[in-house]
Amino acid sequence: MKAIPLSYIARNLWVRRVTTLLTAGGMALVVYVFATVLMMSEGIRATLVATGQPDNVIALRKGAGAEINSGIDRTQAAILESLPGLATDADGHPLITKEPVVLNNLPKRGSGKPSNVTVRGTRLSGLLMRPQVRMVEGRMFRPGTSEIITGHAVATGFQGARLGETLHFAGRDWRVVGVFDAGRSGFDSEIWGDAEQMLQAFRRGAFSSVVFRLADPLQFETIKAQIEADPRMTVELKPEIQFYAEQSEALAKFISILGTALSIIFSIGAIVGAMITMFAAVASRTGEIGTLRALGFRRSAVLLAFLLESLLLSLVGGLIGLAAASLMQTVNVSTTNFQTFSELAFQFKLTPAIMGQTMAFALFMGFAGGFIPAWGAARMKIVDCLRAV
Repeated sequence: MKAIPLSYIARNLWVRRVTTLLTAGGMALVVYVFATVLMMSEGIRATLVATGQPDNVIALRKGAGAEINSGIDRTQAAILESLPGLATDADGHPLITKEPVVLNNLPKRGSGKPSNVTVRGTRLSGLLMRPQVRMVEGRMFRPGTSEIITGHAVATGFQGARLGETLHFAGRDWRVVGVFDAGRSGFDSEIWGDAEQMLQAFRRGAFSSVVFRLADPLQFETIKAQIEADPRMTVELKPEIQFYAEQSEALAKFISILGTALSIIFSIGAIVGAMITMFAAVASRTGEIGTLRALGFRRSAVLLAFLLESLLLSLVGGLIGLAAASLMQTVNVSTTNFQTFSELAFQFKLTPAIMGQTMAFALFMGFAGGFIPAWGAARMKIVDCLRAV
């Protein structure tokens, strides 16, 4: 089968460049929405997954979906601390941290609107077990004092959270002595202080979670079975990276479903726009279609040519929309995590998979919008076409 040259197809789009750009622009907007939704969902998932470490284990009360509604008493925490096979630091101390986690309402910087912030009580071993966390300003808090350190997102987003400032909560003043960067993980949206001081200030008698590291990660199932068989223990163990991955599921899925539904609704308009553009192209080129058929090009070649024209149109729109969406990676945003009801700062994340899905979505719009006009062009009779010239 003799095919119509691709240069001819591209030249026809250029001749109608104003209409082409308008139609491609409509598609680009839909593609932009579709891509940013996927990037937002992936950004949230990546932020929370990066919060966990693959060699850390977290213990929570059975049935607790998050740290804020979990409780581990001191007896259970002591049993976990006495487990055999715990990894140790350079001084031989076990790498384990018993942490209370609470929500505190703070005013946002600029707007003054209140929002929940996660406050975590920890100790030096908690910092050692999270290598993605590093101090960028000031120093670590001193145990036994009302000193705190704030995540980068909290320091920049909330009043009184910068280095040297003071926050008032739980009936006392807390001085910010350091700011840390957690490598775009969920810890960036937290405030850390001494665990015992946090328990006293918030009048808590139990820890929210216990995080520890095993010297041999392969012993996890053995340790888990041992804890489950102990009648004194009402806790469940999970790899920390699995726990934080589960934390991202509800919010990421909600955003993905809502955004995809909106994109589909918007795409109907883009498809109709492409269809109108292609119908206009067919109507204005009736004579050309008759000439092509008279020169020996078959109906299938005409159909393919107009379909490729529509796909090329959607490709241009897809690339423009994807390029615009990629700029969102420089934007820092925050939302409320459904699992913890606290503020979570994250960045849009563009991956090769998202790029592939986005371009496939754009090409689908082009195919759906161009097939009927292309089919109509292919079904025209040579005599009717030439008579219309």
